[in-house]
Amino acid sequence: MVMRSESLATELALPRTIVRGETRWRRWRRRAISIPAVFLAFVVVLASAPVWAPLAFVADALRGFRTALLRSGLFLVLYLLCEIGGVLASVALSLTTRRTGPDGRPNEAWFERHFALQRWWSGTLMAGVERLFRVRFRAEGLEHLDQPMILLLAHSSIADTLLASRFVSNPHRIHLRYVLKRELLVDPCLDIVGHRLPNYFVDRESDQPQDVLADVRRLLTGLRSNEGVLIYPEGTRFGETKRRRILERLEGRGDERAAARARALRHTLPPRLGGTLALLRANPGLPVVIGAHTGFEPVARPADLLGRSILDAEVELHFWRIPAEEIPVDPQAQVAWLFEQWSRVDRWIGERRRDQASSR
Repeated sequence: MVMRSESLATELALPRTIVRGETRWRRWRRRAISIPAVFLAFVVVLASAPVWAPLAFVADALRGFRTALLRSGLFLVLYLLCEIGGVLASVALSLTTRRTGPDGRPNEAWFERHFALQRWWSGTLMAGVERLFRVRFRAEGLEHLDQPMILLLAHSSIADTLLASRFVSNPHRIHLRYVLKRELLVDPCLDIVGHRLPNYFVDRESDQPQDVLADVRRLLTGLRSNEGVLIYPEGTRFGETKRRRILERLEGRGDERAAARARALRHTLPPRLGGTLALLRANPGLPVVIGAHTGFEPVARPADLLGRSILDAEVELHFWRIPAEEIPVDPQAQVAWLFEQWSRVDRWIGERRRDQASSR
């Protein structure tokens, strides 16, 4: 367990959100486009609803899609409402809550209210997925999610980015610091609130890998007793094309050992070692929880919601916990340990898919 810091000032000496190389001008230029775009999209979608809603219903009936297209349109409305609500709430928080107190120390209320806003945004979107698309969850190992942790989560869909909120942040009030790709900053809420909380938006094309690793390690600085860190070790969503490219690149480099490890994984991408190992080596004593899941794979892109890919889907999850003292400290042993855990993720996904196919 993470020990509580000795003082509020130490507890709240949180690392600021890291977007390396980004100037304030570039940030506000991006928001000057993304925020009006969300408001405009909402007006257009809502005003045209009397047209697109009946057309979607007819198209669903003709294709036998059981209102999947109509449900996708309703989810788009919900997403835009969450974006607008999140942006307005962030403005209200900036006007009513100070980042620091009168004594200059970090203000706990600032962080707690932004974490609450983050939980509302992600929780509302996940509730929309569950109810609009009638998604059902079946999870094992939930008893491992009620404490601070380093969470390593498999990544195969745009929808699985909400799983941590559904099973960790909202039910247990565990504040997670995220390692996310920089491209997600086009989302206004992730951009604004994500900048006000300790997160790291990774530039995956950075030519300064050591700086990237140092930034990832900083997320473990000043962890409080209800905080943890989440990373997607694969670095991107799984896909057969991506898997082939990785294999070709490893084989082209002549790295047969790494290629063999990657080849053995059939349902996941091989974990990228840099960020995950950086967290393991700087770990202040947190357990590592690993999460495997299957059921969201058909939704790799937003456009995939337009079909019936996840309508009535059953999403299965499995979490397991490794205490910090059971994780090797030798660098090479840590690499082997990480691939061993990811092989377990891969095997579990394969077994669940075979069971699901057999039951169908």
